[in-house]
Amino acid sequence: MFEVHRKEVMWGGRPLVLETGKVARQADGAVMITYGGTQVLCTAVAQKTRKPGLDFFTLTVNYQEKAFAAGKIPGGFFKREGRPSEKETLTSRLIDRPLRPSFVSGFKNETQVICTVLAHDMENDPDVVALVGASAALTISGIPFLGPVGAARVGFIDGEYVLNPVAAQLADTKLDLVLAGTEAAVLMIESEAHELSEEEMLGAVMYGHREMKTVLDAIIELAEACAKEPWDFTPEETDKDLEAKVKAAAESALADAYKEQVKQTRTDKVSAAKDAAIASLEEEEREDAGAILKKIEKKIVRGNIIATGSRIDGRDTKTVRPIIAEIGSLPRSHGSALFTRGETQALVVATLGTGQDEQIVDALAGEYRENFMLHYNFPPYSVGEVGRIGFTGRREVWHVKLAGRAFHPLLPAIDKFPYTLRIVSEVTESNGSSSMATVCGTSLALMDAGVPLDRPVAGIAMGLILEEDGQFAVLSDILGDEDHLGDMDFKVAGTDKGITSLQMDIKISGITEEIMRIALAQATEGRLHILKEMGKAIDSARDGVRDGAPRITQLQVHKDKIRDIIGTGGKVIREICEVTGAKIDIEDDGTVKVAATTTESADAAINWIKSIVDDPEVGVTYTGKVVKVVDFGAFVNFFGNRDGLVHISELAPQRVGKVTDVVNEGDEVRVKVLEIDGRGKVRLSMKAVLADDEKAAAQE
Repeated sequence: MFEVHRKEVMWGGRPLVLETGKVARQADGAVMITYGGTQVLCTAVAQKTRKPGLDFFTLTVNYQEKAFAAGKIPGGFFKREGRPSEKETLTSRLIDRPLRPSFVSGFKNETQVICTVLAHDMENDPDVVALVGASAALTISGIPFLGPVGAARVGFIDGEYVLNPVAAQLADTKLDLVLAGTEAAVLMIESEAHELSEEEMLGAVMYGHREMKTVLDAIIELAEACAKEPWDFTPEETDKDLEAKVKAAAESALADAYKEQVKQTRTDKVSAAKDAAIASLEEEEREDAGAILKKIEKKIVRGNIIATGSRIDGRDTKTVRPIIAEIGSLPRSHGSALFTRGETQALVVATLGTGQDEQIVDALAGEYRENFMLHYNFPPYSVGEVGRIGFTGRREVWHVKLAGRAFHPLLPAIDKFPYTLRIVSEVTESNGSSSMATVCGTSLALMDAGVPLDRPVAGIAMGLILEEDGQFAVLSDILGDEDHLGDMDFKVAGTDKGITSLQMDIKISGITEEIMRIALAQATEGRLHILKEMGKAIDSARDGVRDGAPRITQLQVHKDKIRDIIGTGGKVIREICEVTGAKIDIEDDGTVKVAATTTESADAAINWIKSIVDDPEVGVTYTGKVVKVVDFGAFVNFFGNRDGLVHISELAPQRVGKVTDVVNEGDEVRVKVLEIDGRGKVRLSMKAVLADDEKAAAQE
């Protein structure tokens, strides 16, 4: 019944198995891929015909994790998988980015790739496995795909590159890099690094590219055995007469429009030139005019850069746009910054919270807590448009992860700075690389909030113009049009010591080591310049947190005392929080964190906790309250919930006839501990306090 084809290779010390022919046989291509104990089903399906009026390639990649893959039942009321998690969204984009430029030019049929995680061994992350499986499914499907595309994860441990490090090794690595590419070139890079040098990063990319060839060979061998017949697809020929007609109507006006250096004015002129050209065409010609106009735009912009080295806004290839960095933009926030680079601007706000504000993440590999959150918003007004405001999209999630990676290696340890950090980046203007503006603004906002970063972080986006004749130009700090009409978006973030995050997407069939080396060198030069400009606003964290931010004090108590602080059903800790206004977090090891916005509130809570966990000392004077009066003395609450007896003979130096002649219920009194017997009963004295006071006065 089944015609199964299987290919197994050793890769990174573990078996990699590609299998097809048994599951999902109605898909154009389906591969069950297993790496170690992690298993992913990858399928590819494309519509046989193009939808009328569709002038772009519609590729959808869906990576989905099933709870059963880790032997879990989903949380929540409905007990089933819901909206895609952040991990699923990011991995979907990770797979999409290297696959998209690998389809035959002109192929616009709707295509869907689905990668379903069926088993997770808690050692091998399914993301790279899914990417390889998706590439294999497309390669054997017959769909016009110029694959295969390979992938690999690279770590850097003890000065050595490690292929596909397992989960335990990732805790010790200075690098987590995922790359994808073909036999000839690299297509995609995604990484987080601990201030590695440009040479170390380039070495990691080249190492990963070499090692992924094992995967490429395995996919080719599988395809040779079972690939379906290639589709009979011929790209549509451009109507030469129509092309000439559109060119005559639009080229001159577009060339003039792209001489305008102000973005909004340039955008208006470009739109007017396009509208005029389309209006001059016959009704039936207008549908195909869009692709021709884009081709003309690319030729104008790219040709000028290659020929003259001059860009749309008048800069050369290496110059960074003017930068203005400001801090303290929002007086009520814990930390804020307004970072402006040319026509790209980000308002970034840092908020400090406590352990109660940590994000709980229910991942396939297990539940964990995150005390650093970065949220990115891209409202339509930032590009002068009208648009919908709704749920966070894939793009926003992706930018959050990119920017967040740049900071993880530099954040202070939780025991040194016990705060939960939430960063919100509001992109208020955008003309290229708002994600890198977010990185710069985040660094400024964190330092403004008093977060002790090891060093400031800056980011820059690099672009590429690569012509068919081999001529190329690497562009520093790209504009939106240069991203849209160019061949590469290469983002590099880091400190003055090295790179902390690197990401690359390209629209062509790959880039060489030479281009990557030049891009990294220019990025370093640009990053150092940006750091210098940021330093004019602030170059290190301010001393202490701002007024209004919680101040966290850590205490260490014996683990047996935790229940006393919490009380029955949480009664005691609730009372402390309600009365003092502080927030209290207690960890299993006896670490108590007290957070309060005022010194008075913090001191009150700390003293209350100390009174619970500490024991009173004989000979020490305390301030207490009379809680009960009896014939033979008064009971005084003097140490948390500890009471002691002041005998009538210890109320005053002289003889007291009646206790209420000296004290009454509710009075605040000073008492000295005379004795604590074996049963814990405490004997107190007010007389002894008076004697001590007289003695001290006499000495003075």
